[in-house]
Amino acid sequence: MTIDDVRALTAGLPRSYEALVRGRVKFRVGRIVYLAFSRDQTVMGFAFPKEEREALVASEPDKFLMPRPSDMRYRWVCVRLDSTDVDELREVLGDAWRMCVPKKVAAAHEIGSVGAASGAQHDVVDVVRGGGGPGRAWSLLVTLDVPCW
Repeated sequence: MTIDDVRALTAGLPRSYEALVRGRVKFRVGRIVYLAFSRDQTVMGFAFPKEEREALVASEPDKFLMPRPSDMRYRWVCVRLDSTDVDELREVLGDAWRMCVPKKVAAAHEIGSVGAASGAQHDVVDVVRGGGGPGRAWSLLVTLDVPCW
């Protein structure tokens, strides 16, 4: 996998953007970095729960690395890009991104991704639900059983 593969996978993530910081490519949500690349772009650091990283690195030490000592205080782990495939990379990126965005943003993206992955067409419909106060409306994503061509 390469940095271009990562760019393609992160392109549709809400609030995500790429930044160049001191010669290194990083992906952020707001000011929070959730992906960062080594200068040679062979290793990618990503947001990951501290309490689970030792188990992850121990499970596949040729693929995953602990962060450098100065980054051990952060929720962070690293992966060698040449040892991962697109499905695993997609999962890693999605999990790292979800750690940085509000839950509502992540949930809305997940709903939108489900139909897109299956090729279904989406329509946004405004509905009013009782109990939410007078005139209170929400947007509801409805999946139609019609393939997009």
